[in-house]
Amino acid sequence: GMGWVLLGVGLLLVLYTLLRHGLSGAPRPRCLPELRGRTAIVTGGSSGIGAATALELARCGARVILATRSARRGEAAASRIRRETGNNEVLFMHLDLASLRSVRAFASTFLRQEPQLHLLINNAGVSAGGTTEDGFSLPFQVNHLGHFLLTQLLLERLRSCAPSRVVIVASSAHCAGRLRPESLGRPPSGLFSTFQDYCDSKLANVLHARELATREQGTQVTCYAVHPGFVNTSLFRHAPLWLKPLLLPLAWLLFLEAAEGAQAVLGCATQGGLEPLSGRYFTESGPRLAWPAGRDDRLARQLWEGSERLVGL
Repeated sequence: GMGWVLLGVGLLLVLYTLLRHGLSGAPRPRCLPELRGRTAIVTGGSSGIGAATALELARCGARVILATRSARRGEAAASRIRRETGNNEVLFMHLDLASLRSVRAFASTFLRQEPQLHLLINNAGVSAGGTTEDGFSLPFQVNHLGHFLLTQLLLERLRSCAPSRVVIVASSAHCAGRLRPESLGRPPSGLFSTFQDYCDSKLANVLHARELATREQGTQVTCYAVHPGFVNTSLFRHAPLWLKPLLLPLAWLLFLEAAEGAQAVLGCATQGGLEPLSGRYFTESGPRLAWPAGRDDRLARQLWEGSERLVGL
């Protein structure tokens, strides 16, 4: 349909921009020896930014849990990262954010098996619609609600291992987000409902980080929302056949771009001295002002209370 044609045109523009600005990969952050003895969870860690982030954390000596839905892809990513880094403490654990039951099961297994947690990287995301088994819109649940529940269930452990950090992968798409406390989790209606739904979930990410930071003042658990750049590695899975040849040159570009997107996430996860900026929104170039809705403390509190209600906390 028309949407895919527009996407094709959009991708050509992206290609042009990338080639025009050169593909100098962002410099790797220097290895941070203090990640030895640290445990990190990366949700959606089997591909894209999640995998690129997990790879660097492992390279710096962290114990890394890839919390992702597909056992096949998760195990493959874990073994690839172990091989590439020589760090054997990289493992897959099953987590399906589209199921609150799965989130609870993951948390209890993790808490039973892993004595420590220093870094929670809420990276997994989806951009397309549908409804979950819990009755919520898929993007809202995977991108926000499931991560909200996960974070709450692991918070006590993060506190006991402090200083620790929660990094929430958000997006500049939060600029178009609209959250209505009375209809949280219900898919919006209208022509661009899928896009709206995604933007809403990304606004929720920014506000979640903000409110979490407020509530954790004084605990040494800090929290950051980060826009990693425009990386959409899942485009390929849903593309029609005629678009695939167009996408191939982009595949390796996106791979490079995922490694760059990971830099912003890694910065929030590991850079020293960020504690005073807890709750803030970051891009690859550092802290930025979020869009006004992303700085609305009243909305942040309403989202928090609504989220607690929806996940049954």
